[in-house]
Amino acid sequence: MAETAVGLVKDKLIPLLTEEAYLLRGVHKEVEKIQCDLDYILNFLKDADARAEINTSTNSNQGIKLWVKELRKAAFEVEDVIDEYVHLMAQQQRPHGHRFIGFLRRTACLVVKLKSRHDIASKIPDIRQTIRDINQRSADYGFNSVLQHGSTSNQTNTWYDPRKDFRFLKETEVVGVESARDELIGKLKGGSPRRSVISVVGMGGLGKTTIAHQVYVRTKGSFDCHAWIEVSQSYQKVELLRTLMKKLCEARNEPVPEGNDGMDETTVTTKLRDYLQGKMYLVIFDDVWNINFWGDIKNVLPENNDKNGRIMITTRDVEVAKFCKTSSIVHIHHLQALPLEKAWELFCNKAFHEFEGHCPTHLEKLSHEIVERCQGLPLAIVAIAGLLSTKNNAIDEWRKLLTSLSSELESNQHLTSITKILSLSYNDLPYYLKSCFLYFGIFPRDYSVRCGRLIRQWIAEGFVKSKKDKSLEVVAEEYMAELINRNLVQVLQVDFDGKARTCRIHDLLREIILNKMEDLSFYQVLSGNNSNFKGLARRISIVNGSHHVVTSNTLDISHVRSVFIIDKDDIPSTVVSAITTNFKLLKVLDFEDAPNLDHLPHDIGCFFHLKYLSVRGTRVKSLPKSIGKLENLETLDLKQSLVFDLPAEIRRLHKLRHLAAYHLDRNEVYHINRQKGVKAERGIGQLQSLQELYFIEVNVFGVDIFEELRKLTKLRKLGIKKLRSADGRALCDCVQKMNHLEVLDVTSISEDETIDLESMSSPPQFLQRLYLYGPLRKLPKWITRLENLVRINIYFSNLEDDPLKALKNLPNLLKLGICFDAYLGEKLHFEERAFPKLKVLRLRSLSKLRLLVVEEGALFNLEEFYIGPSPQLKELSSGFQYLRNLKKVSFWEMPTNFLMFQNFQSLPSSAANVRFYYRIDEDFTKVQEIMRGK
Repeated sequence: MAETAVGLVKDKLIPLLTEEAYLLRGVHKEVEKIQCDLDYILNFLKDADARAEINTSTNSNQGIKLWVKELRKAAFEVEDVIDEYVHLMAQQQRPHGHRFIGFLRRTACLVVKLKSRHDIASKIPDIRQTIRDINQRSADYGFNSVLQHGSTSNQTNTWYDPRKDFRFLKETEVVGVESARDELIGKLKGGSPRRSVISVVGMGGLGKTTIAHQVYVRTKGSFDCHAWIEVSQSYQKVELLRTLMKKLCEARNEPVPEGNDGMDETTVTTKLRDYLQGKMYLVIFDDVWNINFWGDIKNVLPENNDKNGRIMITTRDVEVAKFCKTSSIVHIHHLQALPLEKAWELFCNKAFHEFEGHCPTHLEKLSHEIVERCQGLPLAIVAIAGLLSTKNNAIDEWRKLLTSLSSELESNQHLTSITKILSLSYNDLPYYLKSCFLYFGIFPRDYSVRCGRLIRQWIAEGFVKSKKDKSLEVVAEEYMAELINRNLVQVLQVDFDGKARTCRIHDLLREIILNKMEDLSFYQVLSGNNSNFKGLARRISIVNGSHHVVTSNTLDISHVRSVFIIDKDDIPSTVVSAITTNFKLLKVLDFEDAPNLDHLPHDIGCFFHLKYLSVRGTRVKSLPKSIGKLENLETLDLKQSLVFDLPAEIRRLHKLRHLAAYHLDRNEVYHINRQKGVKAERGIGQLQSLQELYFIEVNVFGVDIFEELRKLTKLRKLGIKKLRSADGRALCDCVQKMNHLEVLDVTSISEDETIDLESMSSPPQFLQRLYLYGPLRKLPKWITRLENLVRINIYFSNLEDDPLKALKNLPNLLKLGICFDAYLGEKLHFEERAFPKLKVLRLRSLSKLRLLVVEEGALFNLEEFYIGPSPQLKELSSGFQYLRNLKKVSFWEMPTNFLMFQNFQSLPSSAANVRFYYRIDEDFTKVQEIMRGK
């Protein structure tokens, strides 16, 4: 509860004491002492937080809760004071233009600033004394010191874990596991005689233990010896090995070696290896958490090359499973949530015993809503259905549980096991990942959030710890991957290169962390009946009209760090202007979910600490000139807003890393300039921290945009609009200097203006994505040297030579688009072994295409194919039958004779999804799908 706040504040002090030490004149030593105090306290905060969560009313427990609360409050005070002090010092050092005017201004406000600085500085020793007092009281509670990156599971509270019961369920009581169970049995009994590890991976409550035990019961008789071992989060290696020795002997009714309970690690390891040597053995390790677990037990389990040595592991963390690959054959089975029909069956079986598993008609609607909230999680389905089975079948009782599920999870003894089991994964996280995970609770239920949005907000909040030789964005991506690997985050959309694009958390996990977030003062949602602001919340979302918090003169909300506006209605001007009045320490201001916002406050520049600002998808048309004062701004998201001109003042944002701006009118017929960029004034080249800049219009009167671009050598993503043929050489000269560039997107000013990029002699070696929209005399030769290229689009290119000849050997190309008469030839020929890794192929609107040839061995890994309209194409190549990995085929407005004569059954059986798209009027295209059975 306090670890997250203390850890983040402690991390925040590190750069202040180094890079920004000049800002802390006079208080540097006091701040350094506070950092040391917090560092010491962090050693036992995991134990303190764990014990504070125990639901008992003893004096000791209540004292711990109060101690944790006071410490968290003190950490917040440190953050507030330091932020205020840094702001004042930065103001004092800010240049004032004309020397004489600057002198007058400095003189006029010197007394005020000195007094403010002195007032703030005087608070720091007081806060330090408070922290020291709290620290001294910690000895009264005997906290255990643990490693900061680990967790403690030695909690003094005891609770009933229902997962133990699931091992002993009758097979007829278990629903939806048959396919997975049979697959795992096959892996245990078959395959290589070498030692193999089968890992069952999934989020808590998904049924890993249940399915593993069913597999164990069915297969153990096929092995010479077997054992089932429960692995705790804080297992002791030697104790684990002793238990394994004991279980193996007991399963064969053999005596346990004398002195087994007192054997040292070396002795018990030798005994185990000798015992298992030459035997077919099966060992199940249930609920493994530590990535180093395999290193602890692999040497105990002999290879037995002529025998089937089999180990099964259940874990929430896919990295635990992957680590076994270092020395064994590994099969990873990702256990999935129950599909809706199976979830319904399980719910009815548990909730309606008296009706033989049939739901009464009057409860069907509510029951379906409850099942949908469980999102296929067997633990939740069984627990909630079990609770409902004890109640009468009155609609009011069931509705009450559905509407108050969050509080029921915390207080109802039938459901607290869900909270405990799901919370184990959260408790196991290091403090910086806890903050990242809690952030998911900010977004509404079932909200699909972009990974990129989260990553930039985590960075703005200070959650991401810098690592040598890695950008903050790369580290944040690693954080996201770890949360996904731990099965705390569900991936909704995956990009063609395997990276997560959008994600969310399970609904019940969200309910649990909402309670934690309130306790931690991490975040509060203000909506409808729940619109009373609670004093310490550091982040708030204002939902559907709960604006009084922003405009109130009686509430102290100055400490709030992040504001999210989630409102589909118009935002009153009084609310917009009040934001800058009442929130002085904001780091994140997100209007993305307020589409009717039409302006920003004129004094937006007052937010000295603001790092993330988004008006994506709003009706905002311009940026106030004061935006130039946001000297700490790192992300400015203008996508799909109505901002088409950047003010000259934007050149002052020297820390800006991400500038995204474009507008796409989806109602327009597709043409080369349907997507519009923004115009920039002279001076944008001063933004030398920029990593992303898209889309910028280069055809701006009086501005040499290329002279500006030459200075932006840190760019990783660059999007250019309205390029003229005469400017091609200048653009190439700029791009060659961008050694970190990964994405280049270039659009011509018209469908008649050629893009000339031939002069680039040294293209960026790390370029991964290339998008060229406009006529090309020929495909630039340097493209063939892009060994890291994973995606290329060429649209409106009017190429006469087959582009496949130049692109076919790109070793890492995954996605290729040749569309809108990018090629004017009549034949496209995919030769044998061409495009070895390509997964997605788009051939859209190629009006001259008559023949498509696919040789056997080409496009071996192709999964998705899109084509049309191509009015002159008569049929698909017979070579499509060789595309064994093809899953999805889409035909867009293909002519009738093509559809009549094409034998779709010649497509490989793997292509179970064939779609036909056709235009029904001038405005839009309707989709019709035909699902092919395998």
